[in-house]
This record gives sequence, structure tokens and C-alpha cells, in this order.
Amino acid sequence: MNRRDLQKLAEIRLKEATILFEAKCYAGAYYLAGYVIECALKAWIAKNTKKYDFPDKTIVNQIYTHNVEKLIGVIGARVPKEFEINWTVIRDWSEKDRYEEHTMEEAKDMLKAINDPNEGVLRWIKEHW
Repeated sequence: MNRRDLQKLAEIRLKEATILFEAKCYAGAYYLAGYVIECALKAWIAKNTKKYDFPDKTIVNQIYTHNVEKLIGVIGARVPKEFEINWTVIRDWSEKDRYEEHTMEEAKDMLKAINDPNEGVLRWIKEHW
């Protein structure tokens, strides 16, 4: 899987999460929305990977995670101030959310935090991926 694959997958997961939300499948919408950010951050990491460089084992081990806070740490980025409020909604997402119920409000907040045209975290990540 390469950077372009991850970018495309982020867009697909956003579309799927939106469809699930519109179908009132809020738990699924919330869960898939988290993968939007995971894939987008991994695309950013892929962009920063230098061709022909042998990757540091510590970094390789760190990127095989679903934890978006750890992925931001690997990138070494700081969430800009204008995205901080939305990042607080996203940062606690976990792949374990597939086992949890999530309300309409939680799913709505997650999708807004990701895709808001002005302060959505995906907009910031796309500037770097």
C-alpha cells in the first residue's frame, strides 16, 4: 500500500461513514470515520518516507497502529490551534470502537471534526499528505 492508496482509502472511508450516518447507522459511521484520519495520517507518513532510505525500526513499529495520537507523534507535527477543538473529538477514537455503541450526536461530532470545511482536521492533513 502506498501514499496514493492511503489517500484514496481515506476518501472512501469518509464517503462510507457519511452514507452510514445518513442511514442512521451511527455506531458504524463513527467507527469508519476514525479510519479516515488514520489513513490520512499514514499517507502523510508515507509522503515523508524517503525513497531508498532504510527505515528506522522504531518508527516502523510505531506506524503499525490505529492510535492517531501516536501517528501524529511519528510525524512530529503539532495540531494547529484552529484545529485543536476538533482534534479533541478525534484523538480518542480507537479501532475498538467497533464494539461500542455511538449516538447520533457522537457520530455527527466526529464527522464534523473531520470534514468541516473550515476547521476539519482532514483539511489540515491534506495540506501535508
